[in-house]
Amino acid sequence: MKQFFRSFYGKLSAVFLLLLLVIVISQIYITMQASRQFISEVDQKLNLDLAADMAYELRPLLKDSVDFQRIGERIHYMMVMNPKVEIYLLDEQGEILSFYAEPGKEIVQERVDLKPVEKFLSGNRDIPILGDDPRHRNRQKPFSAAELQIGKDIDGYIYIIIGGEQYDSATAMLRNSYIVQTTIKGLIITLVIAGIAGLILFAFLTKRLRGMTSTVQRFREGDYDQRIDINSEDEVGQLGAAFNQMADTIVSNMEELQQTDKLCRELIANVSHDLRSPLASMQGYLETILMKETSLSDEEKTKYLKIILNNTELLNNLVHGLFELSKLDARQIEPEPEPFPITELTQDVVMKFQQKANEAGVNLVSHLPSNPKLVYADIGMIERALSNLIDNAIHYTPEGGKVEVVVNSKEDVAEIQVADTGQGIASEDLPYIFDRFYRGDKSRTGTTESTGLGLAIAQKIIELHEGKIEVESEIGAGTTFRFDLPYHE
Repeated sequence: MKQFFRSFYGKLSAVFLLLLLVIVISQIYITMQASRQFISEVDQKLNLDLAADMAYELRPLLKDSVDFQRIGERIHYMMVMNPKVEIYLLDEQGEILSFYAEPGKEIVQERVDLKPVEKFLSGNRDIPILGDDPRHRNRQKPFSAAELQIGKDIDGYIYIIIGGEQYDSATAMLRNSYIVQTTIKGLIITLVIAGIAGLILFAFLTKRLRGMTSTVQRFREGDYDQRIDINSEDEVGQLGAAFNQMADTIVSNMEELQQTDKLCRELIANVSHDLRSPLASMQGYLETILMKETSLSDEEKTKYLKIILNNTELLNNLVHGLFELSKLDARQIEPEPEPFPITELTQDVVMKFQQKANEAGVNLVSHLPSNPKLVYADIGMIERALSNLIDNAIHYTPEGGKVEVVVNSKEDVAEIQVADTGQGIASEDLPYIFDRFYRGDKSRTGTTESTGLGLAIAQKIIELHEGKIEVESEIGAGTTFRFDLPYHE
């Protein structure tokens, strides 16, 4: 039982049944009070002028002197017509001068509050008006009252409690009234039907929640394929949809973490390899120079030193690229955009790589618009990205090939393309060419002098400019990289 009330269904059902019970009890109380009010109102309206009529009959007896015996005889005669009333003669302070009722009745109060009497006599008869019952403490009943001159000196009142004991019995009978009993039975039936319907409805609603709980628990235990079936668009359905979206996000993040972990391991392996190779080469040539210092010719020493210098430059470029990429990842380097002519920058970068292209036997050309617009970007970072793309294209283009750098003026942006006529990139390699240290050596030619970071750096730079690098490639036809830059407004 304790476990039941700890459940959401148990708590919801208990609160619902308690609320129904409070409503039914309140309705029964209101019905009883309304019935009692109705009885008081009817009695008072039927006997509204009773006190005035009795006062008219008693005035001749009280005109000169007060003879309570004669008054009692006359009142007794009048009470024959209505034996259940209780009649009181009051002075101007509300003190009871005389009391007339059925034999054996006694009063417990010596005074009647005159405020209800004054309200009754004022004509503001917001029926029912209840007044003190001298025979009971702290009880009020409907009454009738009228002013009555008692003797020569007392401006008193005649005060009549309507019903007397009959009022008490009527109130008691109210509990056994057919109408009241029927009302109570109807409310109880309503309570039972509403309670059963509510419990069934709550069971249906909480069944969906229990199903969600079961799905969430299985998901927590490692079954990441678990999803909640959405059958409605209400709050419960929205909760299920929110969980499904969260589960998809978690699974996606886990896959990304796994891929990141894999890339980290590959990164460590690639860094170790790229560092080990030039270091081993440098160590070997340095040991050769030291061991054969006296027997080596100047030409051989110069050759070995140049090889060592090339490996040193490769290591320097690798370390510099790693630091640059890590800063870009951490957003320690933010673009500082400014307007500049993209054609001039492109022409300068092409001229910078012209000698390297000539040494590699690659034809490097540019195609620039005749009426260029200014673009809005970080000129230094765009130069770095464009340089990496051109250097990559030259590196993987065989002798006799061609590299074209094209600037196209579009409506809202300037499109920059770097295309080569190399062997192209296999379709299975395209998704990974921007990964760090990735080289599509299976399908592209070239030396191992590249650090494998150029494309990753270029992509990160364009992403910091809220852009995207796109690549198209075909085996045997070449590769094209392109990105857009916004015009200066």
